[in-house]
Amino acid sequence: MVCRSCVRSLVVQAGTFANRVRINGFGRSLQAVQSFSHWPIREYKTTTRMMVDTGSMSRAGPLVDTMPEKDDDGRFASGGWKSDDGRLSCGYSSFRGKRVTMEDFYDIKTLKIGGQSICLFGIFDGETYQQTDANFLDSEKDTFRDDGSTASTAVLVDNHLYVANVGDSRTIISKAGKANALSEDHKPNRSDERKRIENAGGVVMWAGTWRVGGVLAMSRAFGNRMLKQFVVAEPEIQDQEIDEQIELIILASDGLWDVVQNDDAVSLARTEEEPEAAARKLTEAAFSRGSADNITCIVVQFHHEKAELANPDKAEAASAQHE
Repeated sequence: MVCRSCVRSLVVQAGTFANRVRINGFGRSLQAVQSFSHWPIREYKTTTRMMVDTGSMSRAGPLVDTMPEKDDDGRFASGGWKSDDGRLSCGYSSFRGKRVTMEDFYDIKTLKIGGQSICLFGIFDGETYQQTDANFLDSEKDTFRDDGSTASTAVLVDNHLYVANVGDSRTIISKAGKANALSEDHKPNRSDERKRIENAGGVVMWAGTWRVGGVLAMSRAFGNRMLKQFVVAEPEIQDQEIDEQIELIILASDGLWDVVQNDDAVSLARTEEEPEAAARKLTEAAFSRGSADNITCIVVQFHHEKAELANPDKAEAASAQHE
């Protein structure tokens, strides 16, 4: 059984922080198991120039280079995936938007461990949890760079979802048509975060927005060497049992959340039958509403009727429990 502590040790292995990020593993407790496993190769539809991490030998996650404005072909990078049993599908959409550079990344992986189906979905905003943070700081100590990144990751183990976040990328779910946040943005003016920063000797001040030391608009991130004493990389984790009321998950960078509220995101996503179309609609909506940042999101859709067909006894027991 994959436990909560396993998820807490989930790490992201940074590649070159200028443009690429890849997922290295679920954590130390799973590394031994992974030596007997492999990431199955998946087909992804792509537009524009794009590299997608499709297997254990891949060395980079998505690399997106889109035009700053949508052209006649709709030059977004987007694609999708469906589970073999049809109970789960997901779509992604990524757009550079008004930024000169693309600093958003995403990754989607699936595998089986001990008969359990495990899916990993991740959104990363920046040049890119704690082990990664230490590795990155060490690799950058002799340079003048002070890069950093946020991360919002969702690990689905059969019907149990674990969400870990660092920074202001966000994950929400739609439950019976209502938006529920499964992560809370790490902002310097959050009362508990401000107290932690000030107890460590830091200061939170207003400079266009609330910032740590007047510089960084996030209270948690990995990297950011200069502010590391105050800007920690410890993720916050929430877990959620997936039942028939939960329709979908939305993970996105702040380029979406800056201009689209949680409830609105759910309403927009629910108008589309396919998760790729939903993800694309969200990125387009954020851009049309004036988002000045890169915009990347993943939409995961649950098909509970397929689960019932695959396991009618379990579905009947779950239905009786809700009654």
